[in-house]
Amino acid sequence: MTVSFRLGGGDGVAVEARKWTAALTSLGFETRRVAGAIEDTGAPDDVILPGLAIGAPDPPSDAELIAALDGADLVVVDNLCSLPLNPEAAAAVARATAAHRGRICFRHHDLPWQRRHLAALETRFPPRVDGALHATINLRSRRELEARGYPLAVTVHNYFDLDPPLGDRVATRRSLGFGDGELVCFHPARAIERKNVPGGLRFAGRLAELLGDRPVRYWLSGPAEDGYGPTLDRLLAATDVPVTMGRVDVADGYAASDLVVFPSTWEGFGNPIIEAIAHRRPCAAGPYPVLSEILASGIRTLSTEHPEQVARFLARTREEQEHSLAVNRHRAGLSFDIAELPDAIAAAFATAGWTTW
Repeated sequence: MTVSFRLGGGDGVAVEARKWTAALTSLGFETRRVAGAIEDTGAPDDVILPGLAIGAPDPPSDAELIAALDGADLVVVDNLCSLPLNPEAAAAVARATAAHRGRICFRHHDLPWQRRHLAALETRFPPRVDGALHATINLRSRRELEARGYPLAVTVHNYFDLDPPLGDRVATRRSLGFGDGELVCFHPARAIERKNVPGGLRFAGRLAELLGDRPVRYWLSGPAEDGYGPTLDRLLAATDVPVTMGRVDVADGYAASDLVVFPSTWEGFGNPIIEAIAHRRPCAAGPYPVLSEILASGIRTLSTEHPEQVARFLARTREEQEHSLAVNRHRAGLSFDIAELPDAIAAAFATAGWTTW
């Protein structure tokens, strides 16, 4: 069973929860979902408890949650008790998992002390449930949990389909009004502070200067959230770079782009870096802390802090660029191939002594 704020959609937690569901199914589990919102067509055994949603005014009752979890051999709480965006709902889930007789895995994409406005909640979250396994998506978070006395902490990085269906470049560019000669810098993110839209726009502006006659367009896929709208409006009014905003299918987004731009100051992992590799696109990334864990695999990125480096890459022949992209694809396959996820989960469970289901 997977429990989260919202499931079935395109946000990072929902995407990764879907991968875990498929992996758990391959390990022999029957899976079902409990969430504040289910954003796909749903399944007959889904349980929607609106009080679990981000921003919901009232949490579900303890009785509702205990009933929803009843009978589950394994409960995976995906980020709901990690990043307490709804603290009362997170506290209710913590009580329900403490009362549950099955196995509990708290899966952490983020932790409260990693966000300034939530740091005061670190004494409450993640909850300390006896026997629970804490699975982080990066080594840094695991070490931070261990330093705070959490006894069962493991890391299972995110994994990816490295040979995905490719999108429709021509139709997508036409639908968004991109010119044939434009270099499209694709920033696959919501507009919130840590995604560093100002840094992305500065990078695109400098790259446009370096490329001279080739026009550069900045494409931000997601809308403004968390009150960032006024800031985004000011940024768009101040930039000289043409900006497009709009979300499309993931594969079409990468296909329509020429360069993926990922200038974040903080990420739990950084999925667009591996997704760009899978879709054969170069990526310029900002030096957020967890990037070092991806680079440790041998993968190489360009840097938003060094647009001259990016301009030099773009000046290479097509064959030279494709060779670099192929090397990255090979290295990604050694560490992040989705086919390895079931074994990685089973190994993580084994650390808690869970060797049979």
